[in-house]
Amino acid sequence: MYYNEKLDKIINEIAEVAGYLWEKGWAERNGGNITVNVTDEVDDALRSKKPITEPIAIGEVLPHIKGMFFFCKGTNKRMRDLARRPLDNGSIIRICDDCAHYEIIAENPVKPTSELPAHLSMHNQMIESGNGYKAAIHTHPIDLVAMSHNPHFLEKDVLSKLLWSMIPETRAFCPKGIGIANYELPGSLTLAKSTINQLKEYDVVMWEKHGVCAVGPDILEAFDQIDVLSKAAQIYLTAKSMGFVPTGMSEGQLQELKDAFNL
Repeated sequence: MYYNEKLDKIINEIAEVAGYLWEKGWAERNGGNITVNVTDEVDDALRSKKPITEPIAIGEVLPHIKGMFFFCKGTNKRMRDLARRPLDNGSIIRICDDCAHYEIIAENPVKPTSELPAHLSMHNQMIESGNGYKAAIHTHPIDLVAMSHNPHFLEKDVLSKLLWSMIPETRAFCPKGIGIANYELPGSLTLAKSTINQLKEYDVVMWEKHGVCAVGPDILEAFDQIDVLSKAAQIYLTAKSMGFVPTGMSEGQLQELKDAFNL
């Protein structure tokens, strides 16, 4: 069987994060998705492999990811299974030269999820921006999704400021806050475009009444941002369940954090 040490490390990190998502209750059944740009880890042996599927339409022309390779979670595959057997529940794809199709290269012909166009659009935007990010993750944090049902929290930066104020680490480790993509049909190109628009300003985007999407230099960094936002949401909701509205840190205290850590 084909083996690549650098690629294996990336796939193991994907499996690790998939396990975290399942353990946290953020990935019911086949919920959620992970894609990672593995182009830099692809060696000549994998690059020369013949595809194991015919070209499959993306639904968009994405010129900045031409010829690139991605590991993608498979359609109808569970995160708990991706954690245990990543190569049975995901696949490595290559973007065709027309930038509108992809081919599955390895290891099994596991077709990616319907959210692939949204994820590849995010990767296309990341390459275009030159931010060096390689990972995108979508999951369903219970607390954050619950907060998205309140229209007030869907106003620009309202949720960011609230979550930042709950605990200093949120401001430090998610300095851009959280953008909002209003509800659109899951897997639709409209949702993809709305997400791309938010990613010009944020690294984490709330999909209203659906879940959260985050990008980062690797899958662990992307996961960490959602994790700290979820902790802040839990603090807020716990205080509310105890019968009071948490005061949160003041604007002055938040500014002090920003200045101290060059956020």
